[in-house]
Amino acid sequence: MTEYITNIPVEKLRPFPNHPFQVRDDDSMRETVESIKTYGVLQPAIVRPTKDGDYEILSGHRRKRACELAGRKTIPAIVRELDDDAAIIFMVDSNLHRENILPSERAAAYKMKMEALKRQGLRTDLTSAQLAPKLTTEKIGEEAGVSKDTVKRFIRLTELQPELQQMVDEKKMAFTPAVEISYLKPDEQKMLLDTISSEQATPSLSQAQRLKKLSQSGELTDDSM
Repeated sequence: MTEYITNIPVEKLRPFPNHPFQVRDDDSMRETVESIKTYGVLQPAIVRPTKDGDYEILSGHRRKRACELAGRKTIPAIVRELDDDAAIIFMVDSNLHRENILPSERAAAYKMKMEALKRQGLRTDLTSAQLAPKLTTEKIGEEAGVSKDTVKRFIRLTELQPELQQMVDEKKMAFTPAVEISYLKPDEQKMLLDTISSEQATPSLSQAQRLKKLSQSGELTDDSM
């Protein structure tokens, strides 16, 4: 793997495609901006070159934004050659250490990494394709310091409608009921959103489990909900 460090114009840096981690202009960002104004960028970003001469950010989306706010024209960066799946895995791993990661961000990151690992496995050993989901969730869990079941539950959140994901992020709905609700069909989830709005309440775990069972048996209606 070839790599080198250089200063790159900020406008030549692109966010990583479908980057799951938000870049917020919050107090932490303001502190980073002041640090960059005073000391410069202490830790280089890590990027990979694109075919048209720009660079995709693997690690350093917040630093790039802070440089923009601080008025810096360039940012020090390590340029690293990686294929698409290796880049996804590196991007996820280098961002999961962030503080205050939202559940929806962690869910999307785990899913991106799982799919990249599965593609890598399919390329190297076609006979293990059926085992890939188990192996990848175990690997992700080991590297993230959580169980494979926790990884699977987070990935289930990606099946939720965006409004329901936001409720989990905002702690308006608990994580475990949200996992159960993720098994509802999209139209059933929209029905649930209407019910939540009219009742001004979100399902408990036992209610969510009942909704899941009714959905699986084809008995989930407005009335039963």
